[in-house]
Amino acid sequence: MLEVTDRFEPRTERVLIERVVAAVREHVARPELEVSLLLTDDAEIASLHEAYLDDPTPTDVMSFEIDNGAEIVVSVETAQRVAVAAGHDVQAEVALYIVHGLLHTVGFDDIDDDDRRRMREAERAIMKRLQLHVREVDA
Repeated sequence: MLEVTDRFEPRTERVLIERVVAAVREHVARPELEVSLLLTDDAEIASLHEAYLDDPTPTDVMSFEIDNGAEIVVSVETAQRVAVAAGHDVQAEVALYIVHGLLHTVGFDDIDDDDRRRMREAERAIMKRLQLHVREVDA
C-alpha cells in the first residue's frame, strides 16, 4: 500500500514516487512495507517537527515507523531550494528525501560514522538504480 498526499505545487509525479518506494522496498527486501507520504512546504513540516520532535525549524524529511509501516513527510520547498543551489533536479532531491526517510523506518541511521556510511551506501545504490543524481549522494 502506498498512500500519497501532495499539498505542494507543482505536484510531484506519482509515477516517480511509486518507482522510488518500489526501489527502496526491493533494496531492503520489504515488499509489504506500507507507506504513507505527505509532500508539503516548510511551514507545515516545521509545525510537525515542533509537534513531534520539539524543534520548530523546518527540516527536509521526517520519518516514523508505525506498526511495521512508514510515515514520511517531505518538504518539497526545501528540496527545491537545495536542488537549485546544488544545480540538480528537484525531483531527484525529493526522491532522495523519500529514500532517506524510508531507510530510517527500516533500521538505517546516520548518527555515527559507520551508520552514516551504511545509510549513504544504500542511498547511492537506490538512486543509481533509479538513475537519479544528486551531488550529495553521488560524491
